[in-house]
Amino acid sequence: MNPRDRFLRACRGEPVDRPPVWLMRQAGRYLPEYRAVREGVRFLDMCADVERAVTVSLQPIDLVGSEAVILFQDIFTPIPPMGVDLDFAPGPVIAKPIREAAQIEALVVPDPRETVPFVFEILGRLREALAARDVPLLGFAGAPFTLAAYLVQGSGSKDFSILKAMLQKRPDEVEALLEKLTRLTIDYLRAQLEAGAEAVQLFDTWAGLLDPAAYRRWVQPWHRRIAEALSDRPEPLILYVQNGSHVVDSIADSGADVISLDWRVELGEVARRHGQHVSLQGNLDPCWLHASRERIFEMVREMAEAAAPARGHILNLGHGCLPDTPVEGVRAFTDAARALSG
Repeated sequence: MNPRDRFLRACRGEPVDRPPVWLMRQAGRYLPEYRAVREGVRFLDMCADVERAVTVSLQPIDLVGSEAVILFQDIFTPIPPMGVDLDFAPGPVIAKPIREAAQIEALVVPDPRETVPFVFEILGRLREALAARDVPLLGFAGAPFTLAAYLVQGSGSKDFSILKAMLQKRPDEVEALLEKLTRLTIDYLRAQLEAGAEAVQLFDTWAGLLDPAAYRRWVQPWHRRIAEALSDRPEPLILYVQNGSHVVDSIADSGADVISLDWRVELGEVARRHGQHVSLQGNLDPCWLHASRERIFEMVREMAEAAAPARGHILNLGHGCLPDTPVEGVRAFTDAARALSG
């Protein structure tokens, strides 16, 4: 079975010979080859540089044995055309955090095809490069709540307390912001699929900060809106929520085809409870890639066995590769996936 068929069948819950494998943030600072391409280039400029973005997107296939390619971009790529001034230091920093109704009203919802055309050129180039290798191409976007968290807070945070306070004090304004971000996300993901992405992943990195009731109020409806808006297309939707072990039931009820889990979740339990109607992705702690090759093989076998009751399983990490991730650990991870068919 080739990597494209294996991946797409696993997403849909169809029989496969073994789980497919790729890693979140697989094209990144842990790779010397990535650092060489990135050297001397600002991050936002790197995202807009078609040649560089194509090069680093493809690197993990040959360098670490990944069986899928994900577009090299950032969740904030489509945001500046809304009228937001931001930079990376190294995470997103908003020049004027969005705290007033007038700022929300001033945000535009542009057509991403016109404002970030390089994204779709990169996807087209990647699809051509991958055609002969039968490797699937993934696109992605940031989810509305996580984008709103940064836009309101102004930068990364442990608790995003400014946004969480705003949920209580000015909920109507947050609703308006999430509405605009949802419309943008839907348009952005649809455009990626039109440009050649064969699946898309929605990253909701900070939604796990909410309690279950707040999650159902402020996160789940927007996930469902996005899933419904993409439901007329055949390509799978993957949903990732970091630190979401307490809201797994809501994640599984999002309308996504695949739910990507972090390492705090008991994979076997989720497979038994929800694995008949959604496929699973994950969920090794990325720090465990520092383990020995033998131990990584053992952990991959354990994950595959735990996920076996689910209709489909994609081997991945519970979060992205960290800058100090050993390359040999990533290679061991993908090698271990391939060994499962033996």
